Amino acid sequence: MKNPIRFLPSLAAAVLLAGVARAQPARGAAGNAAGGAPTVPTIENLRTALTLTDAQAATIAPLLAEMAAAQKNVADLQGRYGTLRASLAVDAGASLTDPQKAQLVQLLAAPARGGRGGGGGGGGGAPAAQADQPSPRTDDNSKLAHEQHLAKKTQGKIDVYVEGDSIARRWGTSDAQYAPMLANWKENFFGWNVADFGWGADTLQNILWRLDNGELDGVNPKVIVFLGGTNNVTNAPNTDEKAQEIARGIKAILTRFQQKAPTATVVLTGIFARNNGGPTFELIKKINAIVATYADGKKVRYLDVNDKLADANGIPLPGMMGDGLHPTPKGYQVWADGLKPILTELLGPPAKEDHAPPPTGDPSATRPATPAPSPASGG
Repeated sequence: MKNPIRFLPSLAAAVLLAGVARAQPARGAAGNAAGGAPTVPTIENLRTALTLTDAQAATIAPLLAEMAAAQKNVADLQGRYGTLRASLAVDAGASLTDPQKAQLVQLLAAPARGGRGGGGGGGGGAPAAQADQPSPRTDDNSKLAHEQHLAKKTQGKIDVYVEGDSIARRWGTSDAQYAPMLANWKENFFGWNVADFGWGADTLQNILWRLDNGELDGVNPKVIVFLGGTNNVTNAPNTDEKAQEIARGIKAILTRFQQKAPTATVVLTGIFARNNGGPTFELIKKINAIVATYADGKKVRYLDVNDKLADANGIPLPGMMGDGLHPTPKGYQVWADGLKPILTELLGPPAKEDHAPPPTGDPSATRPATPAPSPASGG
């Protein structure tokens, strides 16, 4: 039996913490809330809320620290899980048929409640309530990627700034499993100083947060290419209200671009068709129809390549989407073919040299795995 002297204070602390947790207001996906783990309060919060004595605080503090460490570890593991889950269908490509890959993606698409996807993801974590409200990613892998981007923006020369989620990220990443995509990137963009700032599993809210926290500050690109929103579409209802909400998120990102890089021309790319069409594609069409109205043909250009990626029902054409969501090199070439005439018009032909910063990759790929916790003692 466990030591009763240790057990009783722990039980008392747990009861006190449960009372505080019930008193906490519900929060969105960025905080912890509904569907996620509640925020672990600090000992200072508890002193004030519960008028704790020093002895009570000393009893509770170790448990509080243990809970906070456990929550951090869970968030980190969820981020790593998202990276591996999103990569599975691509890595299994040699042994699966296209229909099998599409079915696998659907089976893996539903995110864990309260989770956030990792670096390679496209099916993302649960979005916050409104697409035009900035929301940070809380997993350690995404925090490291944000630091990578802050460093990357200071390196080399950036004339074209590419922003988005995993569809953008996989094109210009250094990750070994996406080497064919990077080769396609270099083949199409070498000489234009193009830099990739996409991050996997990001919703529009997450991209807004990154833009609000320095990733575009001081870059002053001539062109910004944006593709995002597919993670807001995941499991979303096909309603006019949802289409308008997601379009507002894209509009908010466009506004950030215009505020932080007022001389840049923005190329808004319509959300790509995905999986097997149906209601999801109908929602995507509604969003893209709204987003197209944001373009003036001068400082804001709109590019939609879905007619070359998918059929009229939104079902990806053979060879275009390796997992039903992320393009193959052939699919990326379709996007490149749409972008290159615009880049040539705005920048002229590509130079013989390229000075863009080197590509970055998924931080978790070069970081040691989190060690498993040691078994609890007792008996």
